[in-house]
Amino acid sequence: MAGTVLAGLACTAVALAPVAGAAPSSGRAAAAPAASAHAVPAAAKSAKAPATAYNNACGTGYGVVNSAPIGSAGTVYLTYSATTKKNCVVTVRANPGSAVHMTASLGLGSHTRDVVDEGNYTTYAGPVYLSAPGQCVSWRGEIAGTVAGKNQTNCAALAR
Repeated sequence: MAGTVLAGLACTAVALAPVAGAAPSSGRAAAAPAASAHAVPAAAKSAKAPATAYNNACGTGYGVVNSAPIGSAGTVYLTYSATTKKNCVVTVRANPGSAVHMTASLGLGSHTRDVVDEGNYTTYAGPVYLSAPGQCVSWRGEIAGTVAGKNQTNCAALAR
């Protein structure tokens, strides 16, 4: 299912509205027309950085606070904005190409209620956002069946 899914948070109930915006950028084209619609910052659309680096898809003011390699397929990045007090996750392929199944998810507790972007993408999945000040977050990314991420990290301002 493509799009942002809010399924439930184990530690604290948090209600999030889906991110509204334009269709995916050309670097994030979906294989099928049912791709999720996200507002992608202009910096992410025009960024010329290598695909193995964080692509600024979360927007201005978000910096990488944690990451996990997804085998050799790419990397999932956890970012945070001190201004918005939100975490953001984006999964980036190392070698963009034809669309493959990708996921970016972020939540509290044991992933029982995560914010998820899932679909067939050429370059990246996400961004997904969660406000969780003072709480640990669990986050993950998937590229073509290979999964990586971390549970209960980045509690408050500390990156683990």
